[in-house]
Amino acid sequence: MFNCKPIFIVLFLLTTVCTFTISCSEQRRTVVKNFPIDTPFVYNNKIILKGNLPKDEKKRLLTALENYWDDSLLARREQIFLFFYTLKNPPLFDSVNISRTTTFMNGYLNSQGYYYPKYQDTFYIRKYRRYRRWHKKRDLQLQTTVELTIEPGKNMEIDSVYYSLLDSNLQQLALAKRQDSKLKPGGPYSKEAVASELDRLVNQYRQNGYYLLTRDYLIAEGDTTDKALLQLTIDPFELASRLASAADRRKKNPTVDVAVFQRGDYYRKHYSDSSIQDSANLKPYYIGNLYYFPETKATEIPDTLMNANGFKAEEHKSFTMFYKEGTFIDRPIRDHNYMRRGTLYNEDLYYKTVNNLSNIGAWARVDTRSVIRGDSVDFYMFLVPAVRQNITYDLEASYNTGDVIGAANSLFGIASSVTYRHRNVAKRAIQSATSLRGGVELNLNNSNNGNLIQTTQASASQRFTFPRFITPFRIKGSNKLDAMQTAFSVNASYINRRDYYELRSLVTGWGYEWKIKNRIWTYKPLNIELYALDTLQGLREAFQTNPLLRTAFNTGSVVSQQLSYIVSYPDKKNPGINNYVRFSMEEAGFLLGRFKEMQDRIYQYIKFEGEYKRTIPFRKTTVALRAYGGIGLSYSDKAKFGSTLPFFKQFIAGGPNSMRAWGLRQLGLGSSLLSDTSGSFRDRYGDMQLEVNAEYRYPLATMGSVRIGGALFTDIGNIWNIKRTESNPNSEFNLRRLGKDVAIGIGTGIRMDFSYFLIRVDFGIKLKDPARQANNGWLDISRFTWRNDEFQPIKDATDASGQRLINRNNYAIQLGIGLPF
Repeated sequence: MFNCKPIFIVLFLLTTVCTFTISCSEQRRTVVKNFPIDTPFVYNNKIILKGNLPKDEKKRLLTALENYWDDSLLARREQIFLFFYTLKNPPLFDSVNISRTTTFMNGYLNSQGYYYPKYQDTFYIRKYRRYRRWHKKRDLQLQTTVELTIEPGKNMEIDSVYYSLLDSNLQQLALAKRQDSKLKPGGPYSKEAVASELDRLVNQYRQNGYYLLTRDYLIAEGDTTDKALLQLTIDPFELASRLASAADRRKKNPTVDVAVFQRGDYYRKHYSDSSIQDSANLKPYYIGNLYYFPETKATEIPDTLMNANGFKAEEHKSFTMFYKEGTFIDRPIRDHNYMRRGTLYNEDLYYKTVNNLSNIGAWARVDTRSVIRGDSVDFYMFLVPAVRQNITYDLEASYNTGDVIGAANSLFGIASSVTYRHRNVAKRAIQSATSLRGGVELNLNNSNNGNLIQTTQASASQRFTFPRFITPFRIKGSNKLDAMQTAFSVNASYINRRDYYELRSLVTGWGYEWKIKNRIWTYKPLNIELYALDTLQGLREAFQTNPLLRTAFNTGSVVSQQLSYIVSYPDKKNPGINNYVRFSMEEAGFLLGRFKEMQDRIYQYIKFEGEYKRTIPFRKTTVALRAYGGIGLSYSDKAKFGSTLPFFKQFIAGGPNSMRAWGLRQLGLGSSLLSDTSGSFRDRYGDMQLEVNAEYRYPLATMGSVRIGGALFTDIGNIWNIKRTESNPNSEFNLRRLGKDVAIGIGTGIRMDFSYFLIRVDFGIKLKDPARQANNGWLDISRFTWRNDEFQPIKDATDASGQRLINRNNYAIQLGIGLPF
């Protein structure tokens, strides 16, 4: 029998040691090498920001200012193992170098709109003697910590913004989209905001034909002059008073007027660069000829192909296609060419064409060349085909401990798959993927009637992706969408859960996917799922103790439509913070359910899911947050289908990617004890799920190309039924009982990042278990045990001898591939 207890003890001790080590300061965990003896050297740097700054702004400034230490004052530490660091060849300390650092930091703060910062520097030297064993002597280290206290003052605000462009067309375009300006009166001033505004203007101009216009043709000026000083006076005392008042106002409430000018005649005396004065660069251009080379080889040079012979030319309304072998027809290029001859050059349409052709999958790379001809621009598009066909092999593995079907088992899952891909079916850039997959769940405790294999899975799937919308009618506005695809898929699978059930399924669907900027939409108007379920002896016995399972495990078909929405975006105040939002819904049986002859054959339900993830990076560590919610409602009035969703559409909790202190499918429902006290079927499926996860990730060591990291995490949540059932009390969601029902797990983990994949091992402890009777479900650390023995010993119904007992653990170990969220 596989005994995991030594592993638990090692992980627990490792967590304790890591926690104690982290509590020590970084200085105490740093080894200094090659330091100057009896001479002060830079050992540590510290910045303290004072003033009434918002929390996010303070964090942003602190992170940025760390990059502006002068090299002669910077102590560069390198991580060597776990939480220990080394400092090699630290620089000699010289107080003169502090002034250079304040100059660098002052320049950065000025660029962010802080023009009146105050600096106070200090340093202190710590004497430390290091004993060298071989030389039998102690070397004196004079470790110097340089501390810089900065009070940035108040951020300068924008008082007004105006445009003064000599070209009437440029002036009109600037005023037409003024509401999109990055510079807002009353908003904070910074050089980054000014640069963003100039980039916005250039992008707007290049959308309207100004192909050669760049930022060199625009300039922004900031005027901080106090308007009260423009009133003339001959009284020197009044003038001095006005100057003093103006200086005081600038410090208390600094403002700036921003003006955008055109570098041209107005600034001729300041700029001598003749290219800036070239009027040819300040006129609109039109799209000329478009030439596509869809069979360009990776070794061929585009510039030589422009005038090469031997190509066959195929003329089309908007472009000309040159080819030799005829590997591609014109349809995929025609569907994703958004530039038209004779129209004004639009840079957004140019990049949209390049990006969409690159994302189809048939071409690995798209290179372009342009030639100006009068007031037109000819474009040469060189498309390098991707590898047409390939076969990939994948191996997956997972491990989790906890209560699982039939016993308190340790499950090890292993699966392999082979996928054949064809990236240019019928010469139309259609993507084809054919997959075969097989896997097993192994019962390492050898329970379940002594069978090592607990679950067997096998599946075959085929998917075709067409690089356009295939619809019986034209979709209005589809030319404004990106990455348009039509997908057709079919999947056949077989699952054998030994002694419980055999499930055969055939799933096919037709759907569409598209992007709008950073938003991804998927709509599947037709999704058909056919299921055949054979219940075996173990499941039939479970029906007797839990009748609710009978309605979840039934035979029916699904005819549904599905919609999902995904968006990923950076935080506005801190671009380093990434946010991810996903919503999805599925509706089944609404239309076909109106026909009486179909009501006994198809499921009728509606299901919603929502997920939010936020990743907050720090200098060396990362905090990852996740919130998830899902709910499904069955509205069929047939007793055959009952009041719950079919089990393959229900929610589950526990395992490597959910509540990690519980085994797979071993949490819930609510605070019900029906499954925990069952000796047969112990899997849990619910119609509602709420979950919140938080994880603190930190680096541990680097071994070659493998980065090893650690994590501290907590998982909070549970699954419930929607409707109350007498046979399973406390399983339905009730807001008044939420505090009792919620489960809380805490733990630690190790991540091994091999760049192309990541292996993760997590160890979780049930801090609050709804099934724990003592202490209102909370863990009593003074009476901690690895197993929960509150209930009478439960015999394993799957054990032929009738002697094996089921154990309920207070922990779980999870093995996963990739990050949990």
